Amino acid sequence: MVIRIVVFLLLIAVLSSAIGVVYTQHQSRKLFVALEQQRKDQDKLDIEWGRLQLEQGTLATPWRIENTAAKRLNMALPDDNEVVIVRP
Repeated sequence: MVIRIVVFLLLIAVLSSAIGVVYTQHQSRKLFVALEQQRKDQDKLDIEWGRLQLEQGTLATPWRIENTAAKRLNMALPDDNEVVIVRP
């Protein structure tokens, strides 16, 4: 009788351990899939970041700024006689 109880308890322990292993493995796989998706998203964002840096570098060139100021804002460099130097 005692042996049957011990065997039954060991069977319960083995089954619960097996279920725990299966559950843990399933969670691990789900987390791995989520991690891989995050890595793909990070790669896409890195590519976008590089493109934006290149675009910013192109838009911030001195000739582009001067050209935009002249065309859109009707700005121009002052002539030599329009420049006043103020000394402290």
